[in-house]
Amino acid sequence: MRVRGPGMGAVCAVVAAALFWSSSYAVTKVVLEDVGPLSIGAIRFVLAALLLGVMVRLSRQRPARPDAGQRRQLYLSGFLGITVYFVLENIGVDLSTASDASLIVATYPLMTMLLELVLFRTRMPLLRVAGVLLATVGAFLVVRNGAQVGGNARWLGDILLLLGGLAWAGYNVITKRASAGQNAVGVTYYQTLAGAAGFLLASLLEVGDWRMPSATASSLLVYLAVACSVGGFLLYNYGLRRMASSVAVNILNLVPVFGVIGAVVINGESIRLAQAAGGVVIILGVVLGMIERGPGAAAKPDGAGEPSETTAARA
Repeated sequence: MRVRGPGMGAVCAVVAAALFWSSSYAVTKVVLEDVGPLSIGAIRFVLAALLLGVMVRLSRQRPARPDAGQRRQLYLSGFLGITVYFVLENIGVDLSTASDASLIVATYPLMTMLLELVLFRTRMPLLRVAGVLLATVGAFLVVRNGAQVGGNARWLGDILLLLGGLAWAGYNVITKRASAGQNAVGVTYYQTLAGAAGFLLASLLEVGDWRMPSATASSLLVYLAVACSVGGFLLYNYGLRRMASSVAVNILNLVPVFGVIGAVVINGESIRLAQAAGGVVIILGVVLGMIERGPGAAAKPDGAGEPSETTAARA
C-alpha cells in the first residue's frame, strides 16, 4: 500500500486561497471602523461580481450557460454561502476578535463532513477523519484560551460565527450538485451575483450610517473584493478539481493559523502560548488529513467524476 496525496500545485493553490481568506478577518476588523458590516459585504461582492463578469465575457473557453434548475441552485448557494454567511461573519467579527473569527473557521470542515455523511452517506478515509478531528481540537484549544478575555458581546460574536459555519456547510452541499459541467469562473460568477444582490438589500438597513470611507478603508475594500473574493475562490477551485473535496476543505484549517498571524501583525492582538500550541495541532491535523493509502488514493485529475465547489472564507 503506497501513501499518496494531492499534487503539489493543487495543494499550493488551496494553501494560497487559505492565506487570502485568513487575511480577510483582520482586514475586515480595520474596515469596520469606517463602514458597517452589511455595507462591507455589499461593496466587496458587487466589485467582485463586476470583475468576474468581465472574466466570463473574455473567457475563450466559455462553458454552456447553466440551465434554469442549475441557475436556481447556484443562486441559492450564493445567497446562503455569501450573503447569509458573511452577514454572520462580519457581525461576528465586529462583536468578537479577528483571532477568534479565524480560529472558529477550523470547525467548518467538520460541520461540512458531518452534513455530507448525513445527506450523502459519504465514506471518509480514517486518516482524513482523524486529521479533521485533530485540527478541530487544535482550534478548540485556541478559542477556549482566547475566550477567557472579553465580555458577553465577544461570546455572542463567537456564536454568530458558529452559525455561519452551518450556513457554509449547506453552501458546500448545494454547490456540489449545482456546478456540474461548469468551470470555476462561471460557478463563482453566478453565486457572487446572488450574494451581491442579497447584500445590497441588507445594506439598506445601514443607509443612515453611510459615509465616504477613508482612503485606507477604500483600498482594503478593493483588496477584499479582488484578492479574497475573486482570487481566493478561483485558487480554491483550481485545487479542488484536482483533489477530493474533503481534503481541500481540511487544508482550509490553515486559515486559523494564518489568521492569528494577521490578527497579531495587523490588529496588534496578543497571542498566548496555548494558542500557539493549538496552531501546531491544527497544522498536524491538516498534514494527516492529506495522507491517503492505497493504489487508488490519488484524486482524479481535473476533478473527473467530481463536480467543482467553491468556498470562503473562507473570507
